[in-house]
Amino acid sequence: MVRLKGIEDRDAAAERIGRKIYIPATDLPPLESGEFYWADLQGLEVLNLGGERLGTVDHLLETGANDVLVITGGAGEVLAPFVPDVVREVDLEKGFIRLDWEDDD
Repeated sequence: MVRLKGIEDRDAAAERIGRKIYIPATDLPPLESGEFYWADLQGLEVLNLGGERLGTVDHLLETGANDVLVITGGAGEVLAPFVPDVVREVDLEKGFIRLDWEDDD
């Protein structure tokens, strides 16, 4: 269960349906190695193993089986599964993700 300051009952909660909830990143729990918050991946440049730019991460989708990167700005929109066989490197400091993925051009 989640409680938000200033929201004391169901009616107060119902008034906020559909609104976004923001928390400081410093309040998020630490992640294990190889885990990432989606917000940290959005906007990263996406390269393939040959160094070709595929675009940038626009957002992610949750499919149930695995998360999916939605990559835009290259050859249209590309959907790439966020799985170890495809995602070979994530470097948040340098701002890129390297995929085992060929450019569709």
